[in-house]
Order: sequence, then structure tokens, then C-alpha cells
Amino acid sequence: MARIAPLPIESTPDMAADFAFFERTLGFVPNSLRTMAYRPALAKGLIALSRGVYDPAGEVDLGFKRLIGHVASMAAGCLYCRAHTATSALRHGVAAEKMAAIADYRSSPLFSDAERVALDFALAAASQPNDVTDELFAGLRAHWNEGQIVELLGVIALFGFFNRWNDSLATTLESEPLQTAGSVLANTGWSAGKHAAGDEDIPA
Repeated sequence: MARIAPLPIESTPDMAADFAFFERTLGFVPNSLRTMAYRPALAKGLIALSRGVYDPAGEVDLGFKRLIGHVASMAAGCLYCRAHTATSALRHGVAAEKMAAIADYRSSPLFSDAERVALDFALAAASQPNDVTDELFAGLRAHWNEGQIVELLGVIALFGFFNRWNDSLATTLESEPLQTAGSVLANTGWSAGKHAAGDEDIPA
């Protein structure tokens, strides 16, 4: 059960345009943002950061950025964010087979050497304590330029916020990411855990 109830969408009219954007792009408004809406400036700031991180003008593929966020969330143990990144990765062109193999990215033939080292970077950077070594960073530089590395780290840092937010509040998963993760991530041992809807979370 969520520890703070997400606000009804209609209760925050100053965020109507922001919420409409997510309705168009995701098909739903994330409960995490509806909880942040208790303080609209916080929600708007996070949305602005997200738009910068996922700028289509960047050099790193938008679907792969979701895989970076997914592996960072694996390191943090956030089941909510893993479900969201799986859903978003599929929406941005990542094949379901590749998404299902994410836990085995180091050995799966579906991932390139460049992708593997970037995902290693995500895992190390999101770990506590931080596990990025000079050797790992040198391997990263062999495949990615400095601007691309900044983009990758931007995703990891963004999910540092999201992971802590959603795990601390036990944010309830919405139906689409719940169903997607239950299907695509089933072989990774994923479960909704504390993010499953309780009776208190289901609208009357």
C-alpha cells in the first residue's frame, strides 16, 4: 500500500499540461508524479530534468536510455522503476526479447560490447557505495564519447531520485507497467512486491 496517496489529477490544475503530456506519451500519469504534486514546484522541476535527460536531440538512443535506467534500478532494488523502464523501453523500440534478457546482458548475444560496458557503468554507478573504477571508466571511453557518457550518467542520476522516491513511499504500480513487467520480466524473478495495489489503492 502506498504510504502517501497520489493526488487526484483534477486536484492540481496548475499541472494539467504536464499531466496531459504523460497521458499522451505513456497513456497514464505516473503515481510518483501525482504524489510529487503535493508540491508542484518539485514535480515540475523533476519533469524538466527528465525532459533534459531524455532529450531526443541527444546521441544516445532513447530506448537504450531506458535500459540504463532499468539496470540502475536493479542495483537500487526498485521494483516500481524496473516496471516503468521496461514499459518505456518497449514503447521506444526495444524488442521484448532483449528486455527479457536484461538481467543476463553480460552474456546475452542480444547486447553489443558498447551496450554491455554502459550497463556495467549503470550498475556500478547506482550501487552503494559507488563502484565505478578507473578501469571501468576506461572501458566506457573506448565505446562512448564524453557527451554520450554525460547522457548515460544523467539517466543513472535521475533514477537515483526515482528509486529512492518510489521505494520509500511504496508507490503503487499502475496497471500497464504492472502487466508489462509481470510478462516481460517474469524470468528475472521480478514481482510487484510492496508496489502492488492494496484495497486502499483501488478506486471505488
